[in-house]
Amino acid sequence: MKGLPRGTFDRMVEKHQANKYSKTFRCWDQLLAMVYGQLSESSSLRQLETGFNSHIAHHYHLGTGCIKRSTLADANSKRKEAVFADTARFLMGQASRSVRQHANELLYLLDSSSITLKGPGFDPCTLNNRTRNTQGIKLNVLYAEASQVPIWSSFSAANVNDVEKAADLPLQAGAIYVFDKGYCDYNWWHRIDAAGAQFVTRFKRNAALKEAQNLPIPETARGIVLQDQTVRFKYKHPGGTRLNQYDKPLRCITITRKDKPTPLVLATNDLHSSALEIAQRYKERWDIELFFKWIKQHLKVKQFLGCTENAVRIQILTALISYLLVALYKQVHGLKQSLWDCLCLVRAALFQRPDIEASWYRKRRQEMESMASMQMGLFS
Repeated sequence: MKGLPRGTFDRMVEKHQANKYSKTFRCWDQLLAMVYGQLSESSSLRQLETGFNSHIAHHYHLGTGCIKRSTLADANSKRKEAVFADTARFLMGQASRSVRQHANELLYLLDSSSITLKGPGFDPCTLNNRTRNTQGIKLNVLYAEASQVPIWSSFSAANVNDVEKAADLPLQAGAIYVFDKGYCDYNWWHRIDAAGAQFVTRFKRNAALKEAQNLPIPETARGIVLQDQTVRFKYKHPGGTRLNQYDKPLRCITITRKDKPTPLVLATNDLHSSALEIAQRYKERWDIELFFKWIKQHLKVKQFLGCTENAVRIQILTALISYLLVALYKQVHGLKQSLWDCLCLVRAALFQRPDIEASWYRKRRQEMESMASMQMGLFS
């Protein structure tokens, strides 16, 4: 928990007045309990309560106390999620700060993942927003490829188009945003270009384009790059009263795929990088899919401790917070293991303090060696 300064968290709580009606069980206690539930893989409130309270000797050092499952359930269903969203946002900034200072290329991956919420407890808040494939909520994430951490997140209903949430994304000059066809909005592409950033995505099959210029394909790229050309949109008004604000040339690159007969048709406003470099950037979009798979496999975002929408959001946010705390732990200590190995290490010694235990071990060894040196001549 050293990755999250207590003073910073208290200022977030004060900003939202989140402890206003709480006497004993405060936001810090709730955060610690929920992070413990994530790291210990607690599958129920009873298991979380029993496990957390069994370490009562360590509660003082964490600034907390024993919990009751009914109190935690009430806090998850009624307390503001904004405090946990701000906490996740702060940790995202901390985890990606060193990369922003040293990385020459800021590659950001944008995608969403649906989280299924079905059953008697969830149907009242998710049934009306379901789609043909999904009933639940969607987690939208912007993922920094270099630091392997999310740097922005947002929730949306299952029937909300991904590009609607992308409109809230703060754009950064000099960055490269990679996303799939679900974010096909030419006016949003125009906003990215106007912000001084670049994007790599895919054209839809029915995109109306007119060829501007065919670009040469190097010998090393032949067989992989089928076509490389600059294009423009044919129509200023694609339909109805809609206005397409993107009037600059775009790059259209056709790439072969080994596993599928149909090629990839990539779209980008980068007119200078090679076709293979642009294709590699789009290939790295798979990293955000692996991130969603990682948190669903190793953290508690499938089995929920509460049935209200607020409780679900708080649990997902604390899963992100736990992920970021482990990532910060890995960065600070310079560990070479994978993030999964670091999570296993934290889980195995969740309430141990390695520095203090190591100093006790060294002290005991010195005392034993001192006693042994004093008794050497007794039996000679």
